[in-house]
Amino acid sequence: MKTVNVAIVGCGVIAHEYAKDMVGVDFLTLRGAYDVDAERTKTFAEKHGGLAYDSLDDLLADPEVDVVVNLTLFKAHHPITKRALEAGKHVFSEKPLAGSVHEAVELVDVARRHGVRLSCAPVTFLGEAQERTRQEIRAGRVGKVRLVYAESNHGLIEAWHPQPQSFYEVGPLRDVGVYPLGIVTNVLGPAARVSAYGTTLKKDRLTKRGVPFEAVEYDFYVAMVEFPGGEVLRLTCNFYAPEQSRQKGVEFFGDDGQLHLGNWIAPSAAIEVAKYGEEYAPLADYERTERKWSWATGLVDLGSAILENRPSRMTGEHAAHIVEILEGAHESIRTGRPVDLTTTFIPWADRAPELV
Repeated sequence: MKTVNVAIVGCGVIAHEYAKDMVGVDFLTLRGAYDVDAERTKTFAEKHGGLAYDSLDDLLADPEVDVVVNLTLFKAHHPITKRALEAGKHVFSEKPLAGSVHEAVELVDVARRHGVRLSCAPVTFLGEAQERTRQEIRAGRVGKVRLVYAESNHGLIEAWHPQPQSFYEVGPLRDVGVYPLGIVTNVLGPAARVSAYGTTLKKDRLTKRGVPFEAVEYDFYVAMVEFPGGEVLRLTCNFYAPEQSRQKGVEFFGDDGQLHLGNWIAPSAAIEVAKYGEEYAPLADYERTERKWSWATGLVDLGSAILENRPSRMTGEHAAHIVEILEGAHESIRTGRPVDLTTTFIPWADRAPELV
């Protein structure tokens, strides 16, 4: 095999970004797509090429499809991914992997039983700046890390998205809080406990066309994630403060100093370091890449892992652990008590150090 054939399920806004970013990746080929809306399927295929499947069954029955990319709505992640895995297809899913840790762990088990790979967003920790951050923290740049601050300010979704309602059914913790969670757990490993607070800052919303709707899920969260080594992550995320807020990064505090990753999604993010209590300065011998974030990053990782017969950097186990943190945070909000976590995973650099 020299080429990995990809089929997309769910032809919404983000599917077009995936298709565009796959162009130029010589070992990824867009085989086709399917959406429950036949007209959207047709439009997508006409724009990006590939087959317009009449049904999900037809897509899964195609022997030429190697990887299914699940870009459906949140509530459909688990059933679609499960069917694809059972059909013998590798799967890359948008985040989160499933609605509950029970469903997420089931998907990991199904993939293992069928001998296929399962990967999932977020994969922003694969960026150059994010990986350099991991290396610096692991090398002891700031000493023993005891506290991490992370911010996910994602603004008013209705200001740019034509159909924002689904975002407010999921909430910012599941939608954008997962990005810094992926980075921090990749650096520190699996978490041990989570407690959280949630509220709704702005319940009544308007689409760009002036159609009123309500924020179903909380639009503001603060989660405290504790790690076995004593480290604590304070994560805040919302659908209110604009993306232009100065708070959209990850800051690691250690006994000897601090490190600030300027942005959790951009591979070109700035990295600043400081000795304890001193002013930040750019990290020496670090040259910022000009590469922009690509939605195909996870597919490049999964596809190359398939071709090279090696572990992918983002695994189903890691994605399932993030789902448990999300579920635990919501349970903590409901009960007012911390929630212990039971799932685990091995960060990719610890599983395959030769890839670092």
